[in-house]
Amino acid sequence: MDADLFLGDDEPHASPQLRARRVWRERLARWHPRQWQGTLQARLAAGGLLALLLGMTLSVGWTTHRAEQDVLAQAARREQGEAMRSAMAIGRRIDVMRQALTALAPQIDNEAVQDPRRLGQLLERQAVLRGMFANLFVTTPRGHMQVYVDALGMRTPGTELGDRNYFQTMLRERRGVISEPLAGRVAGEPVVVFLQPLLDAQGLRGSVGGALRLTSRDLLADLAQSPEGPQDTQVIVTDPAGHIVAHPQRSRVMANVADEPALAAAHARWVAAGRPAHWADDAQAHDEPHIVATATDAGSGWHVWRLQDRSALLAPLHEARLRSMQAAAGLAVLLSGLLIVYLGWQLQPLNALERRAARLLEGDAEGDWPKADGEVGRLSRTLRHVWAERRQMEDFNAQVLRKLGSVMSAAPVGIAFTRNQRFELVSAEFCKLLGYAEHTLLGQPTVSIFASPDDYAALGEQVGAAFSEGDSYAGEWQLRHMDGRVFWGGLRARPVDTFDRQAGTIWSVNDVSDQVHSRRQLEHAAMHDALTGVMNRKGFEQALSFEFSGQPASRPAAVVMIDLDHFKPINDTAGHAAGDAMLVAVAQAISSRVRGSDTVARLGGDEFALLLPHCDHDRALMVAEKVRLAITEAGVPWNGSMLRVGASLGVAELGPQHETVAQWLEQADAACYEAKRSGRGSVRSARGNLRVVSSS
Repeated sequence: MDADLFLGDDEPHASPQLRARRVWRERLARWHPRQWQGTLQARLAAGGLLALLLGMTLSVGWTTHRAEQDVLAQAARREQGEAMRSAMAIGRRIDVMRQALTALAPQIDNEAVQDPRRLGQLLERQAVLRGMFANLFVTTPRGHMQVYVDALGMRTPGTELGDRNYFQTMLRERRGVISEPLAGRVAGEPVVVFLQPLLDAQGLRGSVGGALRLTSRDLLADLAQSPEGPQDTQVIVTDPAGHIVAHPQRSRVMANVADEPALAAAHARWVAAGRPAHWADDAQAHDEPHIVATATDAGSGWHVWRLQDRSALLAPLHEARLRSMQAAAGLAVLLSGLLIVYLGWQLQPLNALERRAARLLEGDAEGDWPKADGEVGRLSRTLRHVWAERRQMEDFNAQVLRKLGSVMSAAPVGIAFTRNQRFELVSAEFCKLLGYAEHTLLGQPTVSIFASPDDYAALGEQVGAAFSEGDSYAGEWQLRHMDGRVFWGGLRARPVDTFDRQAGTIWSVNDVSDQVHSRRQLEHAAMHDALTGVMNRKGFEQALSFEFSGQPASRPAAVVMIDLDHFKPINDTAGHAAGDAMLVAVAQAISSRVRGSDTVARLGGDEFALLLPHCDHDRALMVAEKVRLAITEAGVPWNGSMLRVGASLGVAELGPQHETVAQWLEQADAACYEAKRSGRGSVRSARGNLRVVSSS
């Protein structure tokens, strides 16, 4: 178990005086704000504060929300009641106006209709009617205005009303009518006209009417405010067609209610609801600046709209919510302070347990453990048990390390233990192998002993794959000695725990440079001609197969077959030693005329071959000619004379017509045979009329 489980000082031993001073410092330091950061006491206090704030915020918010809903619902009911009261008052006023005009009609006989002066005097005496209407007038059956009386006196303007819709309705239905808001033809102001027919036994003899000037006389002067309602309510009156009859802003009179900014949305919902006679908007469902209610006068069809400012209505509640939140925050801070004090008192045994654990790491194993009940008591007993097991484990680990050290010292190979790609344990033989002292390797990254970081990365992949299969790993890699020289090391690795990669890896290392060099010499000898040093037939065939399998990317490529001319007489006259010297000279001459990427091979006897990758047909012919000249110029001095040979060469370029390597090689061989048959000492191409002769 790691010692980091406990918190302690770095001093393993301390005098009693030093310990006493430290205890007082610890007690004072516990009250420093920095000591509270990240502690359990601070986290509990912060959690309590957050819980209090959250609870109070939710409580105040929910209570305020319910209060807002209740206030809005109550305001909607109140405004609907006020709208109904206003509609009833308007209805009564309209009925009184109609009845007054109806009572005036019998006083206007046929003679009076024909006498404007008499009519004017009659209308001027109607004090009650003149108080109700802005003007009074009488027309003929065709709508010609006979007399007009207003505050300025009597006039005979001669205005025609016969084309007005309301006049046409009165003529058709022979009853009293009320016009829509319109511009008066005499005064030019917006008016609403009340018109009553003058009827007798002979029929219609004219009409009498009065007009309300909507901009100069407020129809709702005594209806806009209720003594019990709020003072910020707007009242709007519209006729059955939706034209505004009365409005706080007189410039809006005669406009359509659907175009009223404050009423447009509520009016649309009222229309969608079927135009009920009494209606209040759902202020809670629609977050709009006004509470809207409407009522309809059944007699005239006029509508009273009341708009209550929502923000002004809820302002006291919002202010109360702000004060409540401020009070809640203050209360939460106070309660948090009390909670911190309470937690400090409750967590004293835990703090004492922490100090006891710290002294335990200092070597003070004889001190008393704090006594407590509940979770702290159980934790204290658990720590005592853990400490005892830790001591036993340390003793056991010390014994194991001593035994492991003996084993590693006696091992004939280098042994290392790595974890997290660093050396944690190395044997003396391992250090000797790499030239390092033990202390310089411990803790160092394992990549430091490899000749190439790329090799180390590749090794990691191979080791990971082997461990995933449940196998150990074995391989050969180039390692770097401390003095800089590189050698081949045989590595073997096995995980400490197959199921836990973090447990580390055990490595064994030995120097296998001699074995690697010997093996490579054997591999080179197997692929090269022992006499000339160039590649032999086996190596050449492998190179051909590799080039052939890379098609079409490997094209262009060419094969040159070389057969020496006049070589047999040298063997017969000068002996085989002279022949061998001649073969070596020929191999050197051929190699001097080709690229490093080309392959020179001796296939046997006096037969040589070339593989020219990335070389087209014309280029191959040029190379073959240079090789032929080089062979001709090569000479071997022997017993006072100069031995020379010639060569016949055949060239075949690799193409899609070649189905096998053997076919490609046979074509070059056939070209070489043609060169030899045609007189030797020449180069022939496998193109043209040259036919490949099967070896069978």
